[in-house]
Amino acid sequence: MAIVALSYCKPSLHPLRFHPHCGKLWKRENVGRSRGASTVTAMFWRSDKSPQVREFDISLANYPLTGSGTQEGQNVISLSVVSSISEITPSEWDACALDSSQPQSYNPFLMHGFLSSLEDTGCATRETGWMPLHIVAKDESGHVLGVSPLYLKSHSYGEFVFDHSWADAYRSFGGRYYPKLQSCVPFTPVTGPRILIRDTPFKDQVFDAIVSAMTQLAAKLQVSSLHITFPSGAEWNKLKEKGFSQRIGMQYHWKNRDYKNFDEFLMDMKQSKRKNIRQERKKIGTQNLKMRRLRGDEIKARHWDSFYDFYRNTTDNKWGTPYLTRDFFHYMASKLGDGVLLVLAEENEEPVAGALNLIGGDTLFGRLWGCRPDSYYPSLHFEACYYQAIEAAIELNLKTVEAGAQGEHKIQRGYLPVKTYSCHYIIDEGFRQAIDEFLVRESNQVDYVIKLLRESGPFKETIE
Repeated sequence: MAIVALSYCKPSLHPLRFHPHCGKLWKRENVGRSRGASTVTAMFWRSDKSPQVREFDISLANYPLTGSGTQEGQNVISLSVVSSISEITPSEWDACALDSSQPQSYNPFLMHGFLSSLEDTGCATRETGWMPLHIVAKDESGHVLGVSPLYLKSHSYGEFVFDHSWADAYRSFGGRYYPKLQSCVPFTPVTGPRILIRDTPFKDQVFDAIVSAMTQLAAKLQVSSLHITFPSGAEWNKLKEKGFSQRIGMQYHWKNRDYKNFDEFLMDMKQSKRKNIRQERKKIGTQNLKMRRLRGDEIKARHWDSFYDFYRNTTDNKWGTPYLTRDFFHYMASKLGDGVLLVLAEENEEPVAGALNLIGGDTLFGRLWGCRPDSYYPSLHFEACYYQAIEAAIELNLKTVEAGAQGEHKIQRGYLPVKTYSCHYIIDEGFRQAIDEFLVRESNQVDYVIKLLRESGPFKETIE
């Protein structure tokens, strides 16, 4: 029998603003009466109070296989929860991750190396409010058929799909929004499959089994909700049929139109945008800066130590709390090898700023940026994060650069808005109805904003 121990206590919450449409999300009469005093309130992050501890049975029911695709020894899918990704071998996890997408869509953030680095270095753990509860599906012979990264969350930080106002509304009417279940890549707003399944004749049934296991676990733990953020579009559509509420968001991506070099890309831009980019790039040389792109073994320990200092400067000034530890960058780099691309800006051969990227099958993922705290370099952020990424993508023949969430300044530098997705399984029926009504309004707004931004984009009229 699988058991998980949860500590729980009253949280000390930061004051949060309501979204203008979320402030009236639901009425008092919509509050469900199903939540009793025994509801788990989880291990609230960094609480000053001594937590109590309860144990909950998190064993999951088996799922029967049906149809002609089944073979001997494959009549039942066995479902379980593991409290660490280390309980699954890298080869088994990675086989699921690779089979769940086309080879050209290889996503490094879904690999065992990246996710285990987060756990091994204390970034995504119970102590930081990210308690791993990964779902594993096996056949009767013990072969892993599918996995899903899943976490019990005691807050909403590091997710990039903002539901703080939902938590406020839920709490205002007597409910406890935390803990919640979250299927995602921690601290990483990158689209990709979240239910990772081997390519077998019954993979659709494995998908159904894992989704069923997630909702079953949510009921067992008495949480308020289950969230699947930045899934693939195909998963997003399937999960609607499973009772999940659908939400859309927006990011900025650059597309490679078979460019041979950066100048060829610039020729697709409107004249004013092309001129602006060239002026920004010239500023790098006038500041006595040299840009370097390092991969794999070219990145030494000293480079990561410098980059961690840059990262901390960004978090100290912008976020307040660093999600990632110094050890994480060393661990992650050792496991992903040439899949890591570090852009460094040097002055007199000393690093002064950097941008971290990971290389996927057809995509360059821009992730983190930082610079030395005692210096200011005009246009360096644009050079390190956007223009160097475009040059690298062209050299590596990659189709896309994903520049992450937020930042309309990316548009005039060639990164256009695209939709992202999330799915939300809200247990309380009244609250779910209110969320669904809000999501309809929000989706219409996001669609409209994307349309406007694309119509006023930086490219010539002939560019789609």
